[in-house]
Amino acid sequence: MKRGPLAAAGGVVVAGAVVASVALWPGGDGRTPAEPRPSETRTREQSQAQSRAPTRAPTPSESHPLSRAPTTIPAVREHTAARGPGWRPAEGKARVVVRDRDLADEGRLLAGELRLEYAGEDDPGRGDVELALTDGEGQGPESYTLSVKDRRVRITAPAEAGVFYGTRTLKQEVKGDGTAPEGVVRDRPAKPQRGFMLDIARKHFDAAWIEDRIRELGDLKFNQLGLHFSDDQAFRIASASHPEIVSSDHLTKDQVRRILKLAASRHITVVPEIDSPGHLGAVIRAHPSLQLRDARGVATPGAVDISRPEAARIVDDLLKEYAELFPGRYWHLGADEYRALMVKNPEASYPRLAAAARERYGPDGRVQDLATGWLNDRAATVRPYEKKLKAWNDGFFRGGRLRAADDIEVAYWTGKEIGARDPVEYLEDGRELVNYNDEYLYYVLGQPNDFRYPTGQRIYESWTPLVIRGTRPVSEKYDDQILGGSFAVWCDLAGSQTQEQVAQGVRMPLAATAQKLWDPGKPALTWEDFVKLADTVR
Repeated sequence: MKRGPLAAAGGVVVAGAVVASVALWPGGDGRTPAEPRPSETRTREQSQAQSRAPTRAPTPSESHPLSRAPTTIPAVREHTAARGPGWRPAEGKARVVVRDRDLADEGRLLAGELRLEYAGEDDPGRGDVELALTDGEGQGPESYTLSVKDRRVRITAPAEAGVFYGTRTLKQEVKGDGTAPEGVVRDRPAKPQRGFMLDIARKHFDAAWIEDRIRELGDLKFNQLGLHFSDDQAFRIASASHPEIVSSDHLTKDQVRRILKLAASRHITVVPEIDSPGHLGAVIRAHPSLQLRDARGVATPGAVDISRPEAARIVDDLLKEYAELFPGRYWHLGADEYRALMVKNPEASYPRLAAAARERYGPDGRVQDLATGWLNDRAATVRPYEKKLKAWNDGFFRGGRLRAADDIEVAYWTGKEIGARDPVEYLEDGRELVNYNDEYLYYVLGQPNDFRYPTGQRIYESWTPLVIRGTRPVSEKYDDQILGGSFAVWCDLAGSQTQEQVAQGVRMPLAATAQKLWDPGKPALTWEDFVKLADTVR
């Protein structure tokens, strides 16, 4: 990625970046205005008049040490030090101005957080914060530059998301040290997908709690929130096409729209997941004829019979309904833990599926082909909505004739399933992959099946996006195919923790995950110092 050149004395100019400019008011604490020093009580008009006066011999001025890089979570990737006082917000003396009306949301948010006036589209003056969009040639869409010089801060980025991330850095600088240090920050994420996945099917989380997590995720520069809202236990979002499957505790569509609006203001894409053909117990309760049965006639928990067209019709109804509700560019198809493929001999255990596979795919057709066909058909249902598709790694079945569609990303979570495939298999096959490694990134309520609550320290010190399965990394040659990672909360034993306990439990693991997805290098701080920093800036 190209880096923008340092400008001359006027600050940093980065092609395609957004510029934010803020003046320093010494003595301000970020909450209440401090009394200005006598040398700084001039009005703007007086200052402008003096700037037009003949040059005079300089008067002695305060000297400043070379600045240090700001301490934020995640850490900034690059900082060029400089000498100067830095910047502190001064309530009533500084404004936030924007160069583009599309940045109004970012400007108003920052102004409210730093208790500054939002002035809209205007020329910046002393003490102001300026946000502006530039061309961004040669830079990533989430990169930004933040310059503090001459008692101003400038943030530049090629897109609105970069502006937002620059304001998050500025907010943490002020909250942590009270001052944004002099110099230039050039920053960008290592991975384009940085997610938090929440199982709201097994446990109902209220809308306000989810909105609080969105605010937390935004400040940590996450850009995805996964909502797993359908499972055996419940279906948690109101439905017009199939209201009979919706659980009593659920989110209304108006609540979802408010969640989506807040997420969009934080540049977070909400990724919905209706898992199928397994994990459909809530649908089966209302439609028991769809339940899969084995050779003895015993019902298979959570699994629909994928040989029945009615099962596909109901799932497609839901996919279409919610694809219109959720405007984001991603959709998760699930496809994990289909019980018919969690046995040693699927054909013997589920002869109805085996017969359907042979009828559809010829005499060599297998149950794996029928399941892969289901996945591809559901992908075809969602694809017209212009969604980028994801599925869990154990939904990509080997041993059959049919191949999963090439445009489906692998959401790799485990290597413990029957017939487990090493992540390198997917990577060598040319697939793109997102890391959900259950060894580090799974927070499973009640800790069943040998799961243990992850610690932020273990993620911070041991995990990287290359560590996809278990504890060993794959080769760095696959780094570009690994699009990012996601920390996941699963509510298998929903009553084990309250909402508040979950929020507290994931606090530091989320911070550690954010750090490792943003900066590919070894963290500069010790874990103990990282925890102290989190207590200061969050």
